[in-house]
Amino acid sequence: MPTECSAERFDFGVVERRAVEAAFDAGLVTSDAGALLLGATDRAIDLVDRFADCFRDRRRPLAGKLESRRKDCAPVAGKSTLNRLELSREEPTRYHKIAYEATAVEALLVRLFLEAHARPPQQIILDLDATDDPLHGHQEGRFFHGYYDCYCYLPLYVFCGRHLLAAKLRRSDIDASAGSVEEVARIVEEIRARWPFVRVLLRADSGFARETLMAWCEDNRVDYVFGLARNARLVAMIEAELADAKAVAERSGRPARRFKDFDWSTRDSWSRERRVVAKAEWTQGEANPRFIVTSLKRAEAEGRHLYEEVYCARGDMENRIKECQLDLYADRTSAATMRANQLRLYFASMAYVLMCALRRIGLVETIFADATCGTIRLKLLKIGALVRSSVRRIRIAMPSACPAAGEWGQAARRLADAASAHAAPA
Repeated sequence: MPTECSAERFDFGVVERRAVEAAFDAGLVTSDAGALLLGATDRAIDLVDRFADCFRDRRRPLAGKLESRRKDCAPVAGKSTLNRLELSREEPTRYHKIAYEATAVEALLVRLFLEAHARPPQQIILDLDATDDPLHGHQEGRFFHGYYDCYCYLPLYVFCGRHLLAAKLRRSDIDASAGSVEEVARIVEEIRARWPFVRVLLRADSGFARETLMAWCEDNRVDYVFGLARNARLVAMIEAELADAKAVAERSGRPARRFKDFDWSTRDSWSRERRVVAKAEWTQGEANPRFIVTSLKRAEAEGRHLYEEVYCARGDMENRIKECQLDLYADRTSAATMRANQLRLYFASMAYVLMCALRRIGLVETIFADATCGTIRLKLLKIGALVRSSVRRIRIAMPSACPAAGEWGQAARRLADAASAHAAPA
């Protein structure tokens, strides 16, 4: 039986005739008791086991190896196993027998998105964006990007609302749209296999207004709304509208905007004319013209609505990327190889999916329904508690004065119901 030593006590004076003492004798204490909700979320969507199925382990286990050393030893992944994962290759070798299958991970992200819907929606909007992932070493694929003014990777993200469908690590010496056709084709194929009649709309900034992507959309019944980089020819098309906006702004002292809808084509890079919507804006004493290109017909969406309500809403995707990179450390790509860094990005992506499911299932109709992952972690997961272990149970004693106790309890109940429904036979 282990010896229980008396901890040193520290005297902090007297308050209201009572001695104030402190000692390191509270027993087992955790600062992350709220993370129990993550385990409940996993039981509701079965993420971890399915993510584990995306790895190939060709190692030959040694029977009784753990038991021969320690009777209470559990088979958990140590630093060596994690290191082998990061150093893994697509084809196993003598020293690298455990590896991940990228296609399986990519398919799982889409499958989890589909399962999050009780019934097929009539239309979904897929947001595409590239972002910088700064590098501070000499990692494989390291290049200097002039726009971001740093050495970085240029990962491609695909979201549908809050749902993450793809996180593809790429070198930065490429066009922002590189590989987007392949990613979108894969995702759309998987979605239509489950929802054959859903309408798909792609939305992205001007970095994706490329002939290959737009032509693919037009050939595959996928609509799009992309930003369009301005040039002298485009600005010349809205000279009258800009003049009108300028006159109104100078009279009123406030910004003014006008919209124009027209068919347009580049001199040689586009294969056909396409619909362009222009925003002719005069603000802060200067012109601010903006353009979008779309496959949507004029009868389906009026130009101003298409720009202000449909296209501009894509800015919310940047908040999702910030959640991944800032709250869940998706930018910790400091391993030597791109394959290892892609694995790190997958880990961060699955963490985001788990947090997104917690928010969607457990926190609906609470003040945290639209909270960021960082806020959820600070308010609901970082809860201090005493851990009391007995023969029959392990009890986590959280503070009675926890401000988010009500929301935490509601989430726990909702997630338990979702887990029961998930486990029930079909």
